[in-house]
Amino acid sequence: MNLLEQQAKNRRRTWMVMVVFIAFLFFLGYGFDLLYLGTDVPVAGFVAFIVGLIFALTGYYKGAAAVLASSGAVPLEQQLASEPSDEKRLKLTGLRNVVDEMAIAAGLPSPNVCVIPDHDPNAFATGRDPAHASIAVTEGLLDALNREELQAVVAHEMSHVRNYDIRLMTLVAALVGAIALLSDWALRGMRWGGGGSRRGGRGKGGGGAAVVFLVLWLIAILLAPIIGQALAMMVSRRREYLADASGAELTRNPLALAKALEKIEFAADPTASIKRGTANLCIADPLGRKAGLREGLVADLFASHPPMVKRIATLREMAYVPPVSRA
Repeated sequence: MNLLEQQAKNRRRTWMVMVVFIAFLFFLGYGFDLLYLGTDVPVAGFVAFIVGLIFALTGYYKGAAAVLASSGAVPLEQQLASEPSDEKRLKLTGLRNVVDEMAIAAGLPSPNVCVIPDHDPNAFATGRDPAHASIAVTEGLLDALNREELQAVVAHEMSHVRNYDIRLMTLVAALVGAIALLSDWALRGMRWGGGGSRRGGRGKGGGGAAVVFLVLWLIAILLAPIIGQALAMMVSRRREYLADASGAELTRNPLALAKALEKIEFAADPTASIKRGTANLCIADPLGRKAGLREGLVADLFASHPPMVKRIATLREMAYVPPVSRA
């Protein structure tokens, strides 16, 4: 499958998950309105979404600075001014050049560049849009990769900016927040005995269908936080695949990104400077969680990144290189 086919496939899958996400929120809200408010008007779901969106937008506009500060990121210019080693200054200058090259290739303004003082190779992009974007890389990444591989990683992060992934994940955060709120409201209502009088009038005429709906809704409410998290992680994983394909398009060198990911994969330690809340932004899971090493239910629930081996195999396929046997 070529670069453009990979991008189209991952965009389709992302929006399929988003449709399921919104349908699940609608189902929870519709049940809440019927059982607790006695109305078909989507009141609870709308209110929950607005509340979730307010919290998500706060993070959208204020989150980038907090993310960079929490990881100890230092602006590149400041790092260059204080760096006494000629070798490291050369690497930092090379990073600036690579970022400028990939910004031109992507047709975007050159983002703010930061360096994280951590020996584990990793990188992430943050910012609400291309005009307010930042790319941060660890010192370990600069030490581990050659210029082609560094260019491929920067192209991956630039693709997150170009694809407006921060904006999409803000919407996802709003949906997750709305689902959590509806679940909390419903469970509190059950503990307080609410909804019974309103259910009576509408439930009598529904018969078996009303009972089935009630049972499914109760199960969904109980599992809502887990389902919401699983859907959010599925979106995050699809955006990583898309950024891999989009980054390979910018460099026309998918094999360079595959080699960079191999080096990142075999790094021994987690990225200590990057906290749990920032993990989903990184090119590789900085927490070193085992769930990210495989596909399936556990990975979909707990891993924000696809298995590295699968990402590498997909990139090698784009480069028309057969997969490497690890037997």
